[in-house]
This record gives sequence, structure tokens and C-alpha cells, in this order.
Amino acid sequence: MSTSSKLKTLGSMTVPELRARYAEVFGEPTNSGNQRWLVRRLAWRLQALAEGDLSERARRRAAELARDADVRLRPPALDEAPPGGLCVTGTLRPTDRRRPAPGTVLRRVFKGVAHEVKVLPAGFEHEGKVYRSLTAVATAITGSHWNGYLFFGLTDNKPDQTPDIKPDTKPDTRSVKERA
Repeated sequence: MSTSSKLKTLGSMTVPELRARYAEVFGEPTNSGNQRWLVRRLAWRLQALAEGDLSERARRRAAELARDADVRLRPPALDEAPPGGLCVTGTLRPTDRRRPAPGTVLRRVFKGVAHEVKVLPAGFEHEGKVYRSLTAVATAITGSHWNGYLFFGLTDNKPDQTPDIKPDTKPDTRSVKERA
């Protein structure tokens, strides 16, 4: 069977078949269930076996370039700004229409415990700690992953218990008669 026909059959294989073929070709099993990745990886390996791999000269040159490269595995953290200037990375995201205005306090009772979250201009404060997203707050409260907007009742698909939302102001302690 030619290499091109082997490569064509990869596209019609199921994930379990690709995993079995991977173990056969590479001599070890894979944990991947990503069909696209498996097809690409197998196609590369089958071509390398049939046509030959990189030459020794190409391997030496690649190793030489890799030794000299300043490779970062992760982008710099926000607090790693260069000295003397502000470092802005990424793109600005439009504000989510579900996000309440800064200063709003969200309340939610979860398993009998009342939780309050204050909306900040750049995050959410819960129990003295600032979180980047409502999802992070909901995860901290529940111990499992929750969509923060859903957890706090800010979507159309509201959970069983919706939160109280109030602006961050002093409560009106006057009686009903005094207000009238």
C-alpha cells in the first residue's frame, strides 16, 4: 500500500481506530482523543517512515538554533511590566452586557450561607479577595466549576435561587411610615 493511500485512509478512521494505529506506529499508546491531532501526527510519522526523516545536518542546525533561542513558555504576567513603563499586551475585550456596573453588590445564598460579591472596575471582590471573573468567584464558593453569570442569576437561564442585586449604598433604615 502506498503512502498516499495510507494517508487517505486516516481521514475515514474513528478515534479508537486512530488510537490503535498510533500505538502500532509509535510503539506506545496515546491518551489523546482529538481526531484531528491524531490524524496529523500519524500522517507525519507515516511520511517520515516512508520518505525518511530529517537529515543529520538539519537536526544539528535545529539543535543549534534551539540552544541559542530565548524561548518563553508562558507570556509575561501583568505584574512583570518593564521598568519605567506600562506594558499592555493582548486586545481589549468589549464589556459583557451581563456584567453589572462597578459598585454593585451581588448576593447569593448557597447551601444556607449568604455570599456577597462587590463588582469592581477590574474584577470582583469576595471575602476580601479579588477575582478576575464571576466564574472564579462561583468556583471558590461551590468548589466546582460554575458559570459565574448563571450562578449569580445574571443570565436568562436562572438557577433555582436568584441573587439580590443592590447598589453599594447605605441601606434605608427608616420605617415605612417615615418614608411616606
